[in-house]
Parts: sequence; C-alpha cells; structure tokens
Amino acid sequence: GELFANGKVDTAQLIDKLIQRAPSAAQDSSDQPALPLQDVTIIGGGPAGASAAIYSARKGLKVTLIADRIGGQLKDTMGIENFISVSKTTGPELSGALQSHMNEYEITFKEYLKVTKVEGGDIKSVTLSSGEKIFTKTVIIATGANWRELGVPGEKENVGNGVAYCPHCDGPFFKGKDVAVIGGGNSGIEAALDLAGMVKSVNVFEFMPDLKADQILIDKAVAKPNITIHKNVATKEISATNGKVSAIEYIDRATDTEHSLKLDGIFVQIGLIPNSGFLGDLVEKTRFGEIVINEKCQTSEAGIYACGDVTTVPYKQIIISMGEGSKASLSSFEYLLAEGDRLEEQFYSESADAIAIAS
Repeated sequence: GELFANGKVDTAQLIDKLIQRAPSAAQDSSDQPALPLQDVTIIGGGPAGASAAIYSARKGLKVTLIADRIGGQLKDTMGIENFISVSKTTGPELSGALQSHMNEYEITFKEYLKVTKVEGGDIKSVTLSSGEKIFTKTVIIATGANWRELGVPGEKENVGNGVAYCPHCDGPFFKGKDVAVIGGGNSGIEAALDLAGMVKSVNVFEFMPDLKADQILIDKAVAKPNITIHKNVATKEISATNGKVSAIEYIDRATDTEHSLKLDGIFVQIGLIPNSGFLGDLVEKTRFGEIVINEKCQTSEAGIYACGDVTTVPYKQIIISMGEGSKASLSSFEYLLAEGDRLEEQFYSESADAIAIAS
C-alpha cells in the first residue's frame, strides 16, 4: 500500500493527512459556535504558551490557546534535570503538568490545529487550519522553533535513544561516554566545550573545509584533549545496536573515503528553524526567521507579542521560555488596560453595522 507517514510527525500533521484522504471527516467550523471577541489569543502550547495562558487567565481575561499539541517539543525530551525545584522529570510528565495547571482556569483550547494566517490591525484575526476565524484584541506568538535536522538515515529513528539536539538538556545523560557534535558553527563548538567537561570524548564533524565558529571558541576547543575536530566531512548514516546509537558513518569529502566511528550519542547542532513562517511579513523578523521583540516581548505590530524560542531572546531553555511567556502576558495585559475598552466597543459597533447592512 501507499506510505502514510514516515518518521516523527505531530498530531496536527496526522489529522491533515487523514482529512486529505477523507475530506468528509474534517470538522466543519461552521457547526461550531463563534467565539466572542477574545482578549488574548495564544498561538503555541509549549512552556512559553502555557505560561502566557495561565498568567492571562489569572487576570480574568478571555483567553484562547491554539496548539497542534500541548507541550510542543517538550514531549520529545527524554529527561529534564535542570528545571529549578524539580530535580528530575521527563518531557511528557512536564507537558502533562502544564495541561493540568491550565485546566484549573477558564481557557478555551483549540488543540490539534495549526494557524494558517494572522491579520493585524486594531482587531486581530487568527485563522485556523479548520477554517475557523478567531477575533482578538491581542495575540501572543509562542510557536517555538524546530531543531534543524541532518536528514540522514538513523536520525529520526533514534531521537531519544542517542540522537539529541540540546546539549544543556541531554548532555548529562552521556557522562563518561563517547559522543559526536554535528556542526562547526558557534553553537556546535559551544556544545562541544560544554560536553567536554562531562563526557569521555567529543568528536566534532563539520561539512565545510573550515569551522564557522568564532576563533576564540575554536582555540578553546583545540586546546581540549578530549575534543577531536573533523573538517570537510559529510555524515551519511547513524547506526544503532539494540535500540541505541552505536556509531556514525561519514565520508571524508577530500578523499571520498568512508569511515565509521563508534560512539554513544550524537548532538545535532546545525541551527534552529523558528516556527514563524505563517506570519508572513506581519511582524519584523531576522534573516533567520526569529521574531524581533523588545524587552517587553512586543513585536513590531501593536498588540502582538511573542515569547520563547521563536524570538530573538538567546538561550533556548524551558525555564527561560516560561519567564518570557509570563512577561508577554503581563505586557499584553498592560496594553489591554489602555486599549481594551476602546477595542471592545469598536468591534461590536462594526459587527452591528455589518449586520444592519446585510439585512
């Protein structure tokens, strides 16, 4: 039969595939009662989005949270040992705790859905993959970022079994073991330096003939006795034995010779892809796609805020994202104190005018 899905796909993607095969299974948004004008609409259900939702709901605001899955990438994290006050937990456990905490408040959830379009102006509109349109006074974008993948055999299959993307989060699980870091930019060399203090050995693999990292970082890495740097090499495959990563297969691009190196873990450090494409040119973004924000999480569009890994804020960490989510919520509340009543009156006045014209 025809291949339905390959590798990791999120719930929203699976639902999209099912709808493509059986359009009649799609939920007709016209059957759903329209939401009243929302005070805050949050896009994203990870740590930043959950924090923003809780803070907003505690202010007594009308809050809707849209997410393809509550927890986001957090659900794929095999272990968390740096979440302050909780010595050890897992991604799925923390995701469940976020959901339970949010369930204590009056929050409207739109789960297993993606946002296809956001329109600015005084009253913002958020269009969902179901066709539903939500009107809102403010928007908080907390869609996170995806780690850029190598795209080689054995990568997706071994995420959580030796393939990792966050050295700060997962490095301690490889204490005393042999690991590789893929990528010779600043993030790759910083990861190697971070890991070198806890693992047995680090092999850095860079595709280009020269490292792209800052020279000061390169000098530090070269000085470490347990860091080996391989330049001008291409990763071909990640091998596993008994369900655990056991080796990396690579090619020396200068000689076209194939090599295999036994190891226990591989950290892919070739960049992040912010989930901001659906916004188009609505807000200012960097050339990498990160949403530009100020110290209050305000974007270039009034009433639209952003927080967490999708933004220019450095250090992509759970606890930082949570803090940014609460900050975005407090900033949106400050905006609503000044503009909320005016926006409410404007929206319902325009709605009444539209009904009068239609009749």
